[in-house]
Amino acid sequence: MSGYILGIDIGTTGIKAIIVDRESNIQGSGSREISLVFPHPDWVEQDPDVIWNLLLDTVQEALSVSKVDKGKIEAVGISHQGESVVAWDPETGTPYYNNIVWQDRRTADRCDKIGEKLSAEITEKTGLNIDPVFSSTKIEWLLRNVPEIRAGLPKGRVRASTLDTWVVWRLTGGAGFFTDYTSASRTMLFNLRTKQWDDALLREFSIPREILADPKPSSYYFGTTDPKIFLGIEAPITGIVVDQQGAIFGQACFEKGDSKTTYGTSCGIYLITGDEITSSKNGMTVTIALGLENKITYAEEGAVYITGAAIQWLRDGLGIIDSASDIEKLAVSVKNTMGVYFVPTFVGVTAPYWDYRTRGTIIGLTRAVTKAHLARATLESIAYQVRDMIGMMEDDTGLKVSRMKADGGAVRNAFLMQFQADILGIPVIVPEVTETTCLGTAFIAGLKVGFWKSLEEVQSVWKIHKTYEPSMAESEREELYSGWSNALKKTIEVYT
Repeated sequence: MSGYILGIDIGTTGIKAIIVDRESNIQGSGSREISLVFPHPDWVEQDPDVIWNLLLDTVQEALSVSKVDKGKIEAVGISHQGESVVAWDPETGTPYYNNIVWQDRRTADRCDKIGEKLSAEITEKTGLNIDPVFSSTKIEWLLRNVPEIRAGLPKGRVRASTLDTWVVWRLTGGAGFFTDYTSASRTMLFNLRTKQWDDALLREFSIPREILADPKPSSYYFGTTDPKIFLGIEAPITGIVVDQQGAIFGQACFEKGDSKTTYGTSCGIYLITGDEITSSKNGMTVTIALGLENKITYAEEGAVYITGAAIQWLRDGLGIIDSASDIEKLAVSVKNTMGVYFVPTFVGVTAPYWDYRTRGTIIGLTRAVTKAHLARATLESIAYQVRDMIGMMEDDTGLKVSRMKADGGAVRNAFLMQFQADILGIPVIVPEVTETTCLGTAFIAGLKVGFWKSLEEVQSVWKIHKTYEPSMAESEREELYSGWSNALKKTIEVYT
């Protein structure tokens, strides 16, 4: 009864690791920031070797804080940033190119051409709408544009994948070459019905099947970590999941009608729809929420590309705040936004428009507006975008969201959480463990090795920290939201 699970989350702007016991208590944690590289406008990359070294540093920190015996780590789970892509030489382990981050828009023109002939087919097969965010056009770009990759293909010396596959390959010393259903479902190459790579889509993008890993359930035996490589840890890797789906698990959202939002660099809003693949009249993404060996559960996804990233922009781009945590104090120093709406569509808009050329705007500026009003407008923009997505998912499914579970770094911001409850008109529940992606990853890994016996046991160890109840009058709620809707509409009109 004294074992532990190690959960690792390789996010877009940071890596986190936690070591948890059977009661979901965190015994130790670590974190590191990851830098982004912008070689050209709309290109977003990261150095894979930097990611690897930061991963080791993060896990070492968690071990040092916890003082846990490495031999008592019973399993390892890994979540990752989703659609980002890395390609490498399987004989040397050397990456051919930087990790192309999901935010990257270099394949926008290619997506335009694909959409002219394959839009309906891709949505029907994959549940996705054509967009540069997904992995297929990134892999295609690498195969066409990196000379070392073109030279390595005939020799069988190319592997390309979402980030999870490369990390597992490294952790196992090259023995494990896998991905999971949730990761595969973010590539625009995976057929939701067959649970396999789709041959027609592989041909369309000229991607050889052999360079891709085999998709498996999220809770599966993916190999054992090599202690010589992984800080002396020898444990099975039994969980792989996309970060947003990891948070679904970490929030114990297992039942039809459950809803959760993860507030990170971006926002992932999910409504669990059960064991049937739905279709969306509002252009929402349909995805695998839980991919266990004996149960596939689907969800509608509302993706908001820029949420926490907008706060980072205030810090790094404008210098309005010194750290992300400063924004709440600044925002509550004013009573309202003075009529300002910030529409942070830096890399386009998602459902129902799916226009990846739209860019951000600030509407309603006057000489009276200060940095405090802009800070408040930034936080409010996050809540408005979440409401947009919840409303469309309810319209699609006929389900009514009666409460929403929230997680991610921004849930520490009490103003944002209260405003979110107010603008939705429903309770917003924050769990005791806010880094639920790491926790969910640990849950998934632990289920496979019997650390937790069932989903019911996982639910029993999930704990609530605080519930934010709505307190805003309905008339004020609808007036504010109407102003946001108008601002968003005007922003899109500028770019279309």
